[in-house]
Amino acid sequence: MATAPKEAENTIGLEEIHMERQESPKGQKTFTVEEAVETIGFGKFHILLFLIMGSTGVAEAMEIMLIAVVSPFIRCEWQLQDWQVALVTTMVFFGYMVFSIVLGLLADRYGRWKILLLSFLWAAYFSLLTSFAPSYIWFVFLRAMVGGGVSGHAQGLIIKTEFLPTKYRGYMLPLSQVFWLAGSLLIIGLASVVNPTIGWRWLIRIASIPGILLILLFKFIPESARYNISTGNVTAAMATLRGIAVMNGAAMPEGMLREPTQDRRGRFKDLIHPKYLRTTLQIWIIWLGIAFAYYGVILASAELLERDLVCGSTAPPVQGAGDDSEESLSPCHCHLFGPAAYQTMIISTAGEIALNPLNILGINFLGRRLSLCITMGCTALFFLLLNICTSSIGMIGFLFMLRALVSANFNTIYIYTAEVYPTTMRALGMGTSGSLCRVGAMVAPFISQVLMSASFIGALCLFSSVCVICAISAVTLPIETKGRALQVCI
Repeated sequence: MATAPKEAENTIGLEEIHMERQESPKGQKTFTVEEAVETIGFGKFHILLFLIMGSTGVAEAMEIMLIAVVSPFIRCEWQLQDWQVALVTTMVFFGYMVFSIVLGLLADRYGRWKILLLSFLWAAYFSLLTSFAPSYIWFVFLRAMVGGGVSGHAQGLIIKTEFLPTKYRGYMLPLSQVFWLAGSLLIIGLASVVNPTIGWRWLIRIASIPGILLILLFKFIPESARYNISTGNVTAAMATLRGIAVMNGAAMPEGMLREPTQDRRGRFKDLIHPKYLRTTLQIWIIWLGIAFAYYGVILASAELLERDLVCGSTAPPVQGAGDDSEESLSPCHCHLFGPAAYQTMIISTAGEIALNPLNILGINFLGRRLSLCITMGCTALFFLLLNICTSSIGMIGFLFMLRALVSANFNTIYIYTAEVYPTTMRALGMGTSGSLCRVGAMVAPFISQVLMSASFIGALCLFSSVCVICAISAVTLPIETKGRALQVCI
């Protein structure tokens, strides 16, 4: 008798489900959401899910990457110093950090779909307002509000995770990086055309369009069946699963959908439950370090291009003593991107998908932990290689590889975090991780845009050291989620 419950626990990871089944009438077959998702399998619904929820990455990338291509223009328009330019990015991620926890709590209590819709409406509204900002202070405040809205876009990843069969998660979730890449390339391409012609304000307005259009497509994606069943809404969960089965041309499992209702959802203290305490702390360290490295690379790339810091490049002509022009007297550095700078940004950004096939293989064959350890270690190495005196082509190559590696890091930690936490706290787990992630993102601008100007090698060593710490944290994570069924509760 002890063997059967053990098997149920190992397969489903939930003792209560086993107990629930024992209470079912004799001869009455039952199944769980996990079993239904696995039985229905992968099909047309999941392709539609991938396209719509994946496209949230396009809108998110455009809003986040916007600052990198707009900063030279607001620097010149409002005569900003380095720390003021860095503060813009920091406040975007401050808004992201604060709202990430709040929206994670709300998503676990009221549903992923509602919070995703709310976050898109919020981000689009404040993004449009930003384009009318009359001053630097207003610009900073409104971009912080945009960051708050963008933090809710992570619910799209959670919805994808909760609908995908186990064996497909390690393949489909990394492919979502294609959408982030598309958004990054789109905003850089638009900036190269719009900024020199009709200005950065119109760039912001145009960048908000994809997010607004995407809102109209959300109606084709239902609320997570795992969320509905966790709240006791069996009817909605069953209707969703049947709809997916019909769309995929697959059969539903026989019997009744039965799973215990969980009244305790989205509680912060569950994250530090003894079962998850070590995992949570190490995940937070990794998220913080990955974001620090990722946005450090992006902003360092922009800084290298804006200031022409490539080794061996020709220094700009020195202003004459009698030159008292407004620009020469300005305390800030005012130098706008040219066509070559945009081209370099596009090439380095394209690196974000270069290692995607290897990243997918690593995630599925080496496991999440070892794969993340390897890519974080390589990231640390390439940060140090940036200090090598090389040509412009060599610098572009290093930046290309760094973007590929930091992107792979994000791919893996997103998947791991969504898989390691149970349904009752999955959105909160992602929200708090995303919040800690933005702490790293908030610090990155001051390293890439301020410290790098004072000590180039010092900034690179700091980035590299953080990556080494993350690599150690990754390989020592206590739980490997490769091939593991999604848990329902603690």
